[in-house]
Amino acid sequence: MKRFEGAKLLFWTPVKDKTLKQGADPLAATCRGKLQIQRAKLNQEINYQTMMRNGAEKLYKATTNKKLKETIALELSFVNSSLQLLKEQLADLNSSVQLYQNNSSVPTMPMVPLGLKETKEIDFKEPFKDFILEHYSEDDSRFDTAIQQLNKIRQGVRTPSRDASGVKMLFHYYNLLYYIDKRFFASHRNLGLHFEWFDSLTGLPSMQKSIAFEKASILFNIAAVYTQIGAKQDRSKSEGMDSAVDNFLRGAGVFHFLKQNFSNPPSTDLSPDVLDMLTDLMLAQARECLFEKLISDTEKRKLQHCLDIAQEASQVSEVYKQLYKCLNSKAIKDRVPSSWGGLMHVKMEYYTSLAHYYVALGLITHTDELSRTAQDKLEHLHVDSKNNERKFLTQNTNDRLRLGRAHLLQSLSTHEECLRTYRMCRQLQLIDSLHDLLVRANDKSLNLMSRLREDIDQFQEVCEPLPIRASTKFQLKLTDPDLSQYKANDLFKALGPLKFFSAKRHWTAARIVELKKSSDEVSFGFSVKDDSPVVVTRVEIGGIAEGCGLKEGDYITAVNDSDTKWTSHEEMAELIKAAGNCICLKVVTPMNWKGGLHARGTAAGMSMCSKSTSSSSSGFSSSSSRNPSPVGSVCSKESDKRNSWNPFRRRGSKDPLESSYISNVLYR
Repeated sequence: MKRFEGAKLLFWTPVKDKTLKQGADPLAATCRGKLQIQRAKLNQEINYQTMMRNGAEKLYKATTNKKLKETIALELSFVNSSLQLLKEQLADLNSSVQLYQNNSSVPTMPMVPLGLKETKEIDFKEPFKDFILEHYSEDDSRFDTAIQQLNKIRQGVRTPSRDASGVKMLFHYYNLLYYIDKRFFASHRNLGLHFEWFDSLTGLPSMQKSIAFEKASILFNIAAVYTQIGAKQDRSKSEGMDSAVDNFLRGAGVFHFLKQNFSNPPSTDLSPDVLDMLTDLMLAQARECLFEKLISDTEKRKLQHCLDIAQEASQVSEVYKQLYKCLNSKAIKDRVPSSWGGLMHVKMEYYTSLAHYYVALGLITHTDELSRTAQDKLEHLHVDSKNNERKFLTQNTNDRLRLGRAHLLQSLSTHEECLRTYRMCRQLQLIDSLHDLLVRANDKSLNLMSRLREDIDQFQEVCEPLPIRASTKFQLKLTDPDLSQYKANDLFKALGPLKFFSAKRHWTAARIVELKKSSDEVSFGFSVKDDSPVVVTRVEIGGIAEGCGLKEGDYITAVNDSDTKWTSHEEMAELIKAAGNCICLKVVTPMNWKGGLHARGTAAGMSMCSKSTSSSSSGFSSSSSRNPSPVGSVCSKESDKRNSWNPFRRRGSKDPLESSYISNVLYR
């Protein structure tokens, strides 16, 4: 981080970490894991009680028996009471921020981390094997290992380690979902898979068939792990402060990315209002860590430096003031733990008191003449008030001491309010480090007051200071998560190139075409072109290929039991040459979603009449041009007419995999 200098804006951007390792953390391994176990159990209980309540409400509406209605109404009251108690217990767990803090000997302000969204286990085996057999006409047993690996990866992301390796695992699974989405999820087909996730804040379950919900939940957990890493840093050291800022900014960036790219959320923790609040919370905590680093430099305590720190503290206080209002709004209040609002209130008062303290410290300890820069700073230090246009005279030493005492008294008063708010919140009282921090800050103000009493007449009139103007020289910059940093391999690559063999593409059932030629015949009577997969571009009229049912536009997926979906044009030529006078082809014919035949092509107007070479040993014709031609545009000696049909032609859009990878993960 660049050092605080002048009025220059400082930008803080995340730093890439290239030392990531994959791993998962058993739930019972750490205190945070044990807390996650309790959260998972509460989520299950809340789910059970919610189902009981829904069933009872339906029965209450359906029955006409008065006595039965009274019994159901009584049971509903018990269920609602149990549900409310469970939600309060979950709120207490979400308020347990102490377990996520660093156990440093130096007391620091606690940070708010997010708990992970819980999910139920899913077995992809049967749905995926059925889809592979029906849609791709492939032997599903070939993909048992890939499906087992996918199940293992998803099981691992349910319990990620709270470090960089856990983040890598989550990102890896998220990017892997791109391929899973393309291979198996289509609007016309229901796999029977349901993704069920529990709300991180309320514990209520949500279920969707859409894989977009799975992606959004994984992104939320990535942000949650970032917040836990940030909260766990040792902020008594400079490196810990930098790491905390970096992780909180990363978490804020993921939350912002989620809000921009995921619509119609089924759970409240993914709603725009909550994501906005979480983004602002992480930005506030990042700014707070920057302020802590600013005041850690104890060498500079000149007046101007103290005034700069005071305005930074006022800025932090203002940020938490806005957050406190947000947490008490109707859209948010019932969705987050009440202790969060109490902590935001404590922080708001605490940093207000620090702002007044540093103004007092600068004015009281400064004994020299005021420089022009210091005078300008003092003139713009306070917020203008319509009810109080009084300006303080600060050239005189006594006037400065009077103004310093006023700010110091305001600091002590705000400290008392801060401690009162702390004592009123039961969850905050469990955080010992917070109490020590507040008491230590109050003692510093008292010590400065005792020092001031020796230098000032106690019977002088005490002026009331104006609020300190919030100002900052740090501009925090949100950045979207770098999804391309975490590469994922297609587990189902054997199905063929994703551009052509995906859930949204359709083709006829695979068929076997056996071609035999005599020693007198030169070729099998067809031409091929393109790579991965190789496509039949011309079938000679009356030739062997036509007689055996080979068609223009067919994809050759296998040659003599050798899979050729990823085979290049040159490799296909060698395979056919090596086959001799007898060859067995496995082909499929592309179709559109309505059942009509499809074809692969390029820009209109490109002719099939490019040069082709024939080999007597191979017995087939292969186009030498590297530019693909539209299938169905036949060029023969009998006619130069081109019968162009190509509903498979690309119409101005690029395949997502060929363009920016980040565009693949944007979804709405």
